[in-house]
Order: sequence, then structure tokens, then C-alpha cells
Amino acid sequence: MEIALYLIPVTLGETNLDSVLPIGNTEIIRGIKHFIVEDVRTARRFLKKVDREIDIDSLQFYTLNKHTSPEEISGYLQPLVSGFSMGVISEAGCPAIADPGADVVAIAQRRDLKVIPLVGPSSILLGLMASGFNGQSFAFHGYLPIEAGERSKCLKMLEQRIYSEKQTQIFIETPYRNHKMVEDILATCRPQTKLCIAANLTTDSEYVKTRTVKEWKNRVPQLAKIPCIFLLYQ
Repeated sequence: MEIALYLIPVTLGETNLDSVLPIGNTEIIRGIKHFIVEDVRTARRFLKKVDREIDIDSLQFYTLNKHTSPEEISGYLQPLVSGFSMGVISEAGCPAIADPGADVVAIAQRRDLKVIPLVGPSSILLGLMASGFNGQSFAFHGYLPIEAGERSKCLKMLEQRIYSEKQTQIFIETPYRNHKMVEDILATCRPQTKLCIAANLTTDSEYVKTRTVKEWKNRVPQLAKIPCIFLLYQ
């Protein structure tokens, strides 16, 4: 096993590990004692799910979230500098994608430290694959503005890129604001613009549907508190 900063994907929801993560990930995780994580409690739960025999108390955890200072983040990589492999664990999906893990990866790259991404589920790619939209030219925008006027302006700009560049536009929302997001899309975008809603990906309750804005009206499913990704295309 190479000494490196390993980017360790986790499940997108309550899913069997075997169905979304390669067995090789487990072997790598067993060889790591230092983990940079978004939330210690959920990281510990994930590691126990990976290997019930793992000695959680022997592991070192470093919390990385929006409140962590750049100085703290920089110090987190000291074990790697000293010759010990480290792992980065997100709350869901792939580390460093719409995730604070990108900050520590950037530092590792600047220091010329080895970074190895492991295979795992990404809601962005899974949603795009199932949408029927352009998979050769697409853009992911993370969260759109919360303020209604700014969000409407942003949606119109993204829609313009759909038609002028033939580029799929992808974004996410906090689960409790999913319905407001859909309402804003239906109120702002052209009737013929296509919207794909991909929810609870890789779980038993997975939902992926592509319709025009006009077709979605009065047909929106219950999305409250469900992880969703939204895609727009012509």
C-alpha cells in the first residue's frame, strides 16, 4: 500500500457497501490510522460498517468542515508528511466534490504529496448518466443562491447556457428546500426546457425522472428531506 492521502467515498444513503464500493477500498481503509473527516460520528459509523473488527479507538480523527481554519487544515497533513497514509471521508459520496475535503487535497498537491482517489458513487455522475442529457458538455454549480431574485437570475443564466452552448447544467439544494427549488425552476424556466430530478440515488427508494418544465407542473413527487440533484437541458 502506497503512502498517500486516500480519498475514500462513502454511500449516498442507506445502501449495502458491497453494491457501491469495491472490496479493494476495504483493504486500503484497514491500513489507515489517520482520517480527515467532515463529521467524526458518521465517519466512525461508516468505518465500523466497513469492518466490524476495526479498533475505532486506535484511530485519529481530524475534523474538516466550513468552520475549520486554513491553519488547522494545513497541520492535519503532518502524519502524511511523517510517512503515514491518511484518508479523507465525506458525509456522502466522493470527498472533495462539493465538499470541504477539496481544501486539504489542494494543500497536499501544493506540497507534492501523493493523492489517490478511490472508486465510489457520485450523485453528479449518476444523475447525469440517468438523465438522458448531454454527457460530453456539462457544468456542476453546487448550491444556487437562496435569495429569490438572485436564484431566478441564476436559473435564467443557466438556461441560456443550455440553449447557447448545449451544455447540461447540474446543481443541488439542501433537502428541506427541494420543493422551493422545483417551484422556482417551474416558475422561471421555459415550458420546453427539460428538468431531471434524481433523488435517493443508489438506495431502495431511488427516483430519477426527466420531463419538460410544462410536464412537471402538478406532477412533482414528495421531495422533502430527500437528497436530490437537479439537471437542466434543452
